[in-house]
Amino acid sequence: MEAIAKLNNCPTSPRKMRLVVDLIRGERVEKALYILKYTNKEAAIRVEKLLLSAIKNWEAKNEGQRTEDSILFVKTIMVDGGRQLKRLRPAPQGRGYRIRKRSNHVTLIVDSKNVEPQTN
Repeated sequence: MEAIAKLNNCPTSPRKMRLVVDLIRGERVEKALYILKYTNKEAAIRVEKLLLSAIKNWEAKNEGQRTEDSILFVKTIMVDGGRQLKRLRPAPQGRGYRIRKRSNHVTLIVDSKNVEPQTN
């Protein structure tokens, strides 16, 4: 059973966010949280919160199961471009340079690999 968490209009450029997201794609949840905690980027803090939200969503869907028993992993994580705030910066000789303040949308899907207890 999978759970989804979304982060919309995050004020970080998609390129910077993808650097962090690529570190945890396909990893187990415990390892992904460890990687995000010790990654020295601002985007890692936001992705860590999103991952914790996805874990809580999974727990809400599967009330009878424990997260320790089922192996949770990051199934899919995507970063899409969000809206751009367009600004002008003064430039020499009366000109104006355009500044595009980018944002992004992150979609995170967490899934479980249930380990069935084997009876002998």
